[in-house]
Amino acid sequence: MTGDGLSGSDLFDGGDDLFGGDDLSGRDVSRGGNSAIGPTGPAGTTSPAGTTGPTDPESAEARAAEAEELAVEQALALVGTRSQAPGHDRTRATGPTPGRSGDQVNGRAPRGQAPTGGAGATDEPGPSPYAGPSPYAVPSPYTESAPGSPVSAAAPGSPPTHQPASAPAPAPRSSVVDLPWERARAVAARAGRGGPRAVVRLALDRALGHVLAEPLAALTDLPPFDTSAMDGWAVAGPGPWTYDEGAGLLAGGQDARLPDGTAVRIATGARTPADTTAVIRSEHAHADAARRLLSARRPVVTGQDIRPRGQECRTGDQLVPAGTVVTPAVLGLAAAAGYDALPAVPRPRVDVLVLGDELLASGLPHDGLIRDALGPMLAPWLRALGAEVSAPRRLGDDAEALRTALTSSDADVIVTTGGTASGPVDHVHPVLAALGAELLVHGVAVRPGHPMLLARLSPDGPHVVGLPGNPLAAVSGLLTLAEPLLAGLAGRPAQDAYRALVHADVPGHPHDTRLVPVVHRAGRAGGRDQVAPLRYNGPAMLRGIAAADGLAVVPAGGVRSGTEVEILDLPWAPATPWTEGCFT
Repeated sequence: MTGDGLSGSDLFDGGDDLFGGDDLSGRDVSRGGNSAIGPTGPAGTTSPAGTTGPTDPESAEARAAEAEELAVEQALALVGTRSQAPGHDRTRATGPTPGRSGDQVNGRAPRGQAPTGGAGATDEPGPSPYAGPSPYAVPSPYTESAPGSPVSAAAPGSPPTHQPASAPAPAPRSSVVDLPWERARAVAARAGRGGPRAVVRLALDRALGHVLAEPLAALTDLPPFDTSAMDGWAVAGPGPWTYDEGAGLLAGGQDARLPDGTAVRIATGARTPADTTAVIRSEHAHADAARRLLSARRPVVTGQDIRPRGQECRTGDQLVPAGTVVTPAVLGLAAAAGYDALPAVPRPRVDVLVLGDELLASGLPHDGLIRDALGPMLAPWLRALGAEVSAPRRLGDDAEALRTALTSSDADVIVTTGGTASGPVDHVHPVLAALGAELLVHGVAVRPGHPMLLARLSPDGPHVVGLPGNPLAAVSGLLTLAEPLLAGLAGRPAQDAYRALVHADVPGHPHDTRLVPVVHRAGRAGGRDQVAPLRYNGPAMLRGIAAADGLAVVPAGGVRSGTEVEILDLPWAPATPWTEGCFT
């Protein structure tokens, strides 16, 4: 495979598997939030539960049957149905996670934990919202204790529970069905629109890029009085007209009267005198200086080259609706209509938490350490989506540091990178469960990036967007969950969906949606514009997305060249027309 083409196996350049750490059975083994499904290791090896893997043919057949069953389950998940064969119970019991007595952050108890020392105080968080019905009807994934916590006994009448054979681990992702990509985006958008929206008044020089919280109505007529549209002569009545040499009307001048049969020089934008019949352009008039008479070189039409009062709008007319993004043109219109400040929706405040002990902030990779690509990328990307972003914080793989950062944040949205799977240092799910967060999205049927999540720390608290650690997988999470969530919080209209023809065959995942970096190409000889898929589109790669101006939404199974696909524009798409030739 050369990787030089656009279609078929050429996209798998030099072993760059289309799904990176994701194989086609639904397993995902990359670090930062992609889980392996099931405990069975290779034949003859020891599984995580401490058992020896089967080696006989019958066991091989059993493994094949289980794999087939899993594939069917994933396919059914796309239409909201779960399939579970008898004897394969993937659901585990929920156990309480002890809280920390007296742990205060910024003078208050952390979210999800009652204050200590008072009546009824407890060292354990209250009932987890995961166990109750969610308004988004997403199954609860937290069906096992957090690491290091005891497994609770089953309540009377509840299903039998499993006691783990080894130390407790985070709940396996296989206990939860990934949401279809379209539904996950809808959940995120609905979450952003769910609460009351604040309104602030911003001076014009601070309102750029914000969203109008109210319709913008004209405070005056535009223009506020009759004005001249051209440099020339204001005339009254039929000609020829007498005039005074040296007299003239300039923009900003006071009102004047113009008797019948007279003319006066006038500048563009100047207020026309009362009883003005028309404005004659300088090049269409002849002035006889000796006789001080003005004549027209062509017929004069009443009202010509005069902008009448209220031509653009009348006082009270709606100029732009609520939800409009304030552009430079909107600022100019608002100023012309009499505004000094605008009613706007505050920008959502976002904290970025970068997880991973293996990440370097500077220098070259060495000794198993790699550069942090997401910290430098996420903050400007989120700003381009209309957010106010604090400097990214690098926490490493420290569960307690993550817990403290989540409970002390005053942001509207907290974005984490990595740690969203069920590996030994993947702490996001256990920490959220211990804090009693409400999980809205747990995994999305999309590649790359399916281990993404969306949670809410409290009914009035911040949302948490958990992105996978692989860079392109994180981009997928940004556009799937963060973009519609932030648009809702900011009152910004959702990105308009549109479709374009794809220039080449694009392989698809057997069950999940794929997001593939593309670049637009102009159609030939009046033909339709097309998008060309880019190489270097593995979950850990950024080379393709760096050259892209959009992402193609490729359905399960892939598409043929010439097929229409939905396109997600990148925030900077209009600014990069030069990228096409490098990676297609």
